[in-house]
Amino acid sequence: MRRISVFGATGSIGESTFDLMMRAGGPEAFHTVALTGGRNVTRLAEMARALRAGVAVTAHDDCLPALRDALDGSGITAAAGPEALLEAADRPADWVMSAIVGAAGLAPGFRALRHGTTLALANKESLVTAGPLLMAEAARHGARILPVDSEHSAIFQALVGEDLAAVERIVLTASGGALRDWPLDKLAKATVAEALAHPNWSMGPRITIDSASMFNKALEVIETREYFGVAPEQIEVIIHPESIIHSMVGYRDGAIMAHLGAADMRHAIGYALNWPERGELPVARLDFAALGRLSFRAPDEARYPALRLAREVMAVRGQAGAAFNAAKEIALDHFIGGGVGFADMAGIVEDTLAALSRETGLGNAPMSLQEVLAADLRARALATGIASDLAARRAG
Repeated sequence: MRRISVFGATGSIGESTFDLMMRAGGPEAFHTVALTGGRNVTRLAEMARALRAGVAVTAHDDCLPALRDALDGSGITAAAGPEALLEAADRPADWVMSAIVGAAGLAPGFRALRHGTTLALANKESLVTAGPLLMAEAARHGARILPVDSEHSAIFQALVGEDLAAVERIVLTASGGALRDWPLDKLAKATVAEALAHPNWSMGPRITIDSASMFNKALEVIETREYFGVAPEQIEVIIHPESIIHSMVGYRDGAIMAHLGAADMRHAIGYALNWPERGELPVARLDFAALGRLSFRAPDEARYPALRLAREVMAVRGQAGAAFNAAKEIALDHFIGGGVGFADMAGIVEDTLAALSRETGLGNAPMSLQEVLAADLRARALATGIASDLAARRAG
């Protein structure tokens, strides 16, 4: 049996991974090495029991007593905190799902690669903040990284059997999020609840809001450059409201290969789980007559300034990706907390990048994971100050 670990098991990607594992036979088909989660320790314990995991880890130290109680009598080890996450990543596994949201997923993914494992990467921040380091670490240990973002899985599949040198363009599709049809002058007043009302996808709250602001797509643009090694000018974004085409690859002879499927993350997760084979997946099959049509429109960067910022980050590289992601996470925290408005988030990120550029410069390529994390921390501090000042002005 394959040894499998799932980091971020209680999030939306983790739940879908658990669903596919249980449908495939659960503990009779897989040896589950480790499961990790956040504060939902009741669900984490349920999953660990169902899969007979070796260890269950909560990221929060204060949740450890509750996790121990939930696992009492199971024989499953309970642990908590950042060090416990790294220790879980140190347990050898053949396949690891990296689905912790945000920069918190970076270090466990790096640690897992040391064992030459296959890393199913749903944590896009890993490539955005430390793409060259992550890819080099995988090569150093003979490990493989498989993309789990629906867009990057689609690109990966469209490239099977093809020469990357023949690629002319890569087109990332975007739903446009919950606010895509709002008048531009109303965006500033959008509430958290309104940004969470995604028309197509069922995702976690942070990713759903990032979809509405297009920060999620901005991260994916950078991720495309880092994973596939294409030039920034080869990467395009198109609004595709139906979310049926997940991405497209255009070749120098004019041909375009597109990956189509229902809006269900089990497509990409299942592809990575079964790779290099294709397994049967419990996803809806497309009825083209019922669909009727597929539509597209160009993204308006006045509505989605995150896309412009992503281009600027790719032009600078170095520590810019780490700073961009860190500032985005802080801006999102303040929007969710009610301190700043929806339209303020891009400005917080842009001001943070400008401040860090003046302070240290962003173009210096980080030579280690520690340098990436240091840039992340500094950007968070700057972004917190900028967001707090803005919130104070709004409140005053």
